Amino acid sequence: MKTATVLLAAGLVLSSVEAMAQSTTLETALAKSVAAVETAVADGRIPGAVMVVSVDGKVLIERAFGYAHLNDFDMKRLPAPRAMEVSTIFDAASVTKVMASTMAIMILADQGKVEVDAPVYAYLPKFRGADLDKITVRHLLNHTSGLVQWQPLYYQAANKDETFEAIRKMPLQWPVGEGFHYSDLGFMLLGMIVEQASGKPLDTFINNALYAPLGLKSTGFLPKARGLSNFAVTESGNGYERHMVYGPDFGYGYKGDPASWNGWRDYVFDGEVDDGNAWYANGGVAGHAGLFSTGPELRRLLELLLNHGVADGRKYLRAETVDLFLKPDAHLGWRQPENMPADSFAHTGFTGTYVLGVPQAKLAFVLLTNRQNVGADAKGYFTDVAPLQEAAARPLLEVLLP
Repeated sequence: MKTATVLLAAGLVLSSVEAMAQSTTLETALAKSVAAVETAVADGRIPGAVMVVSVDGKVLIERAFGYAHLNDFDMKRLPAPRAMEVSTIFDAASVTKVMASTMAIMILADQGKVEVDAPVYAYLPKFRGADLDKITVRHLLNHTSGLVQWQPLYYQAANKDETFEAIRKMPLQWPVGEGFHYSDLGFMLLGMIVEQASGKPLDTFINNALYAPLGLKSTGFLPKARGLSNFAVTESGNGYERHMVYGPDFGYGYKGDPASWNGWRDYVFDGEVDDGNAWYANGGVAGHAGLFSTGPELRRLLELLLNHGVADGRKYLRAETVDLFLKPDAHLGWRQPENMPADSFAHTGFTGTYVLGVPQAKLAFVLLTNRQNVGADAKGYFTDVAPLQEAAARPLLEVLLP
């Protein structure tokens, strides 16, 4: 008994020492992550950022950096820039695809209202044709539908119905299932499938089914209409998309007459979705863009997936559904980040947003930047924040997954 007691005590001491060592190492890793973001702000690559990190549901850091609004329309520094706060609300851009549309499809799949291998026309009956008949919900989710990647649909559409018709009539750019070709148009269709399968608009359905029950106050579409404020500003007008339309060698190219539409916004976007197809063609609510959220609330959504669909003791999704959508090497909706464990899932947004989940490490990582408020470079491009995302996340993974 005495020997056993000594061994037990030694084991407890060893566990305590190991825990302290890991804590110290993790603290060092967090310091490296913070330093990477601080340097990006100090160098002027981004105006500001919010970083939120949790491991196994325990928040390790919630930190704001720099400014939510630094420059005016002409990229001149404001006399009194507005500081970034942890509660600042960001235009999530394409993070909408996973945190709104994919989540909604997961819930509907759980309810038996959507089958991922069913043809799109099962939910959108007018989506028919020799090639269109082959496209399934899964094709839309994993970007293998063959649909055109991007076009300024607002040149021919001013509402959701007209947007659908424009997509339906557009010839496919690749054979169905041929390979991965990232498509905003596919996720617009997914948003429409959510509406048809649930009987409610995408924003209403996902709020009622997920955001509100989770207690998320800032996550949703059309934030100003919901009385919210304190946004991270984004672009000064739609200069980037205008360049895509008028510059044949910039972006995806537009084959129509650029001068046939001229509804461009000419002010700094502050709580208004940057994406033109979301704003001009879909009224601010679309399956590919339009969601707004905060770092802490996006972390909550990541943790829901890491915890197999359960939050605060409530089951929002069956574990089987989470596994289906996050299956290694075959993610639905989500992207598998390079140089990370196969079960990792992530997504970026054009405005400078990033969310990452790493099940093996029980890690939820959120890094939101408002990169557009420092303007574009001489070639018309905004700061590439991919290296920053890597630099901030990598130290944590090196500790959690040695």
